[in-house]
Amino acid sequence: MILVAAPAALAQDSVPAVGGERLGRPAVQVEPLAGAPALPSELTGRSWLVADATTGEVLAARDAHLPLPPASTLKMLFADTVLPKFDRGLEHKVTTAELASLGAGSSLVGVKENLAYRVEDLWRGVFLSSGNDAVHVLAHMNGGIPQTVTEMQERARALQARDTKVVSPDGYDMDGQVSSAYDLTLFARAGLRNADFRSYCATRTARFPGGLDKLTGQRTSFDIANTDRLLGKYPGLIGVKNGYTTNAGATFTGAAERDGRTLLVTVMHPEAQGRVYDEAASLLDWGFAAAGKVQPVGKLVDEPAAPSPSSPGTGAEAADQLPPWSRPPTGGSSDSGSGLDAAVWTAAFLGTALAAWAAARTAARRRAVPAAPAPAFGGGGASAVGGATGVGGHGRRLTRRARGLLHTVRSRRPR
Repeated sequence: MILVAAPAALAQDSVPAVGGERLGRPAVQVEPLAGAPALPSELTGRSWLVADATTGEVLAARDAHLPLPPASTLKMLFADTVLPKFDRGLEHKVTTAELASLGAGSSLVGVKENLAYRVEDLWRGVFLSSGNDAVHVLAHMNGGIPQTVTEMQERARALQARDTKVVSPDGYDMDGQVSSAYDLTLFARAGLRNADFRSYCATRTARFPGGLDKLTGQRTSFDIANTDRLLGKYPGLIGVKNGYTTNAGATFTGAAERDGRTLLVTVMHPEAQGRVYDEAASLLDWGFAAAGKVQPVGKLVDEPAAPSPSSPGTGAEAADQLPPWSRPPTGGSSDSGSGLDAAVWTAAFLGTALAAWAAARTAARRRAVPAAPAPAFGGGGASAVGGATGVGGHGRRLTRRARGLLHTVRSRRPR
């Protein structure tokens, strides 16, 4: 039995549903047009949603904002919050305290205390093995579990994921910890805008550092495999995260590309654990077939502010390799690439003002000075009014100085 947190449920009743009024309604929401395929007949998920990743249009949903335990799909929010902070090549020596508070029965990748791990290996442990041990080490690197939980909650709030209450960064069953199909889909969409996030969730197998060989003293390693059963099996699947706990049942959020179209799907708590993949696949099939044949019933809201384009270890060029829909949204920031930032606008204004002042002063002096006799044919008259040493030359120097100021400010802008 799934216990729905009463405060979260009441909160949903007191404010408009994020993404549209219909998404706040119970039961299935779909608006077929002529020629639209029927929804899959055997959908048992307590809550589900399928949306277009590019436009954000929600094609169909059931109880999209119902707060339910998220299990390890909450790790998407953890990664979206913490992953951009550390260079992937950074090494960290694990302490005993960092592994001390793992919940009983937690999924583990096999992190050992008193050994060093690269950040990228820890993230593979998070995404492939859903390792709570890797989550806890990264959370301690981030300042500790309480600070990470606070930052995750702030990130959820920034994404307008109002159904989510974070208690543990790994999604382990905790009293009051809930999310929704709508919120989990927002986390996936935001996370996939980070090149490293996208790479990790698409990785099927990897080598993970082991302990020290007693004979050679050398570090060993072992294979880990992604527990996402659709990865490598469903055509075009990108990722992103699956989960299971006794309280949450099975949860899954996935993204897939086909014919230039990218869809996101989330399924929470179907009647049987293994059905979460079947139902996610059938909803993706339906979504691709229903393209242009259904009226959207809501929308995935966009972020009000732009995150950094990639993690420190990736570089801006990696973000450029992402498909257009998954690139970070741009706002009015100075590095948005469109228009001039505040400093450049200031320089441009000053430059224009100086040039206008110089021109006006030149015109005034010309009116005040009697016209000079016309020079003989062929004479250049370097000292004539308007020449290099005249008032007009002074005005041109001011103009050049203003233009130089503008060029200097532009050249100092971050690239």
